[in-house]
Amino acid sequence: MPIDFKGRVAIVTGAGGGLGRQHALALAARGAKVVVNDLGGARDGSGHSLTAAEAVVAEIVAAGGEAIANGASVTDWDAVQAMVQQAVDTWGRVDILVNNAGILRDKSFAKMELADFRLVMDVHLMGAVHCCKAVWPHMVEQKYGRILMTTSSSGLYGNFGQSNYGAAKLALVGLMQTLSIEGAKSDIRVNALAPTAATRMTEGLMSEAVLAALKPEAVVPAMLVLVAQNAPTRTILCAGAGHVEAANITMTQGDWIGLDGDATERLAAQLDKVRDRVDEMVPSSGAAQGSHEVSHATVKLA
Repeated sequence: MPIDFKGRVAIVTGAGGGLGRQHALALAARGAKVVVNDLGGARDGSGHSLTAAEAVVAEIVAAGGEAIANGASVTDWDAVQAMVQQAVDTWGRVDILVNNAGILRDKSFAKMELADFRLVMDVHLMGAVHCCKAVWPHMVEQKYGRILMTTSSSGLYGNFGQSNYGAAKLALVGLMQTLSIEGAKSDIRVNALAPTAATRMTEGLMSEAVLAALKPEAVVPAMLVLVAQNAPTRTILCAGAGHVEAANITMTQGDWIGLDGDATERLAAQLDKVRDRVDEMVPSSGAAQGSHEVSHATVKLA
């Protein structure tokens, strides 16, 4: 059965171009009313213009959809609150939040200015926090919400020159993990998407042949599934060039090293066994780690 978003209201940040634009167009094409948010800045976050957002709105309207433009910076809490209120005032609710806004300030860690580290964290992490915080009471009240974090392979697995970006992107996964737990009782489902796509953010980083295969449109199906009515929750999908994978933060079964004075040397000797991925698990929450450890300790100390 086709996924549709009729009657749903979506906010897509960073939707003036690239992936965000594709996300906004796709949601609108399937019936959602869309707030197209974009600061209109350069790739490094400088500048401001509503032109890009308005252009996407024009595309949606020309295709028969409904959309409004918003130029709020996700780093500005007051502006983000006003954006969410704009959606509620216009259409009465907000059902979907796609946290897509981001910037790059790439440099090796040794050469990176702390200001550039801080700014990237502010846009990616705090930007998503602001947006989630602003939509949360509306989603709780209506007992429905779908939130998508845009993470990255740089956060999940690392990438040279992107310590700031990677730290922010993995932090978004941590935010997703807890919000998915806290939102469950209100049917607020929270997921993450790690896209690989050719956008303004990746210009100059890949060959022309590779860029041609990595159309932003190829990532859109994963986004749609992760914000649909029947979406999973606490799921990380990686998508690019028509291929989709799932990523998980796992924990091995580990090994008992004891509590005596030899525990350190015992761990060093048993490290390979501790790291053995046979029967690794995906804990249901942070508490599961402690439960796993205590259960083994109880057996060993009995």
